[in-house]
Amino acid sequence: MMSLLNKLNRMKHHIVREEKDKMTPIHNKEEAVSTAYDIPFLDIWETANARPYMKDDEYCLIREVHYPLDHIHGKYSFREFLRAVELWKQYDGNHPLSAKGFLPSDLFFFDTETTGLGGGAGNTIFILGYASVTDHEVILKQHFLPEPGMEVPLYYSFLENINYTTLVTYNGKAFDWPQVKTRHTLIRDHLPKLPSFGHFDLYHASRRLWKTKMDKVKLVNVEKEILQFERQDDIPGYLAPMIYFDYVDRKNPEGVIEILKHNENDILSLITLYTHLTLQILQADPMQSNEEKLLIGKWFDYIGEEKKAIETYSLIAEEDNLEAKYELAYKLKRRREYESAKQLWTEVAFYGDGNNIQQQAYIELAKLMEHQFKDYQLAIEYVRKAIALHESCNSVKKEDTFLEDANKRLNRLKKK
Repeated sequence: MMSLLNKLNRMKHHIVREEKDKMTPIHNKEEAVSTAYDIPFLDIWETANARPYMKDDEYCLIREVHYPLDHIHGKYSFREFLRAVELWKQYDGNHPLSAKGFLPSDLFFFDTETTGLGGGAGNTIFILGYASVTDHEVILKQHFLPEPGMEVPLYYSFLENINYTTLVTYNGKAFDWPQVKTRHTLIRDHLPKLPSFGHFDLYHASRRLWKTKMDKVKLVNVEKEILQFERQDDIPGYLAPMIYFDYVDRKNPEGVIEILKHNENDILSLITLYTHLTLQILQADPMQSNEEKLLIGKWFDYIGEEKKAIETYSLIAEEDNLEAKYELAYKLKRRREYESAKQLWTEVAFYGDGNNIQQQAYIELAKLMEHQFKDYQLAIEYVRKAIALHESCNSVKKEDTFLEDANKRLNRLKKK
């Protein structure tokens, strides 16, 4: 395959348009009508599994690709997605990514390519891509806009057969679907009604689990570092607008076919990512790290699934994870299991390595001694240990909230 650099070098003589001209279609409507059935480079499109879709003397192109369930994309085959959906049936709680009550085919893996990263009416979607998983294959379709003025066939072809329940996207709640709504509003008199969807946004889930592992939680980074999928000869998404406008000029689809393949990988990665996140959340991944388990526990805690949070913290605490013991002690205190909470915080305070949770464990022990056990002398001792530890581990700051609060607590305890 020709390298990306060679392709762009070959194209650079054509990609010299001024930014202000980019949104202007090269052909007026009369030309589009007269040549609607004489689509340039149709043989290349057909080789790429794309076919024209005609509507009111205008057209878009629809590319369709099928994958067997045994096809491996990153860490998993697509068959593992069916297993992931099945696992949700056994889950007895609530979760934002739960597929309980859904069939695998109810999920609609969706991604777009646009002429810019900003929102608003000036940003045009030129690829609408999506996939669904049936009992025996993955069906991926992409609707391509041949000119900015031909959005009616693009959206009509996209909307006429939508029968899915839930969108699965990567930051689609903030970007992709609002963009679809904006473009639909401009031509809604010519289109079917826009359906309502549930929404699984995997970007927010990925940030919750892996934001400390990577500088930016981009899909391509998650692919490489988490899903073990590395793209080969992939055209970066930021070049997509430039290549699209070159296509509008010349009509040679070579460059946009590469963008379609980029979009295809985005969509297939959503299937793999949803599978992986499910196995993480339901703790069905034998390679799951304690850090990931702890973050899942905190996620359960955040959404109010206290029972699941306690189960998760308890599981990690059995492996002497101090942060899990610290979090579990909070949950036990809320349940008024004060002795158990005291034991856990004592272990964190005794075995900690000077970090923030060790300091805070001493403060929590002091609170227990003061309010539940009425042992003020021991409470004073714990606060003093927290202060000494904090001062030994931190440079002196003019404003130190921890130190200020600890001294207030110490003075109040002395009065008692």
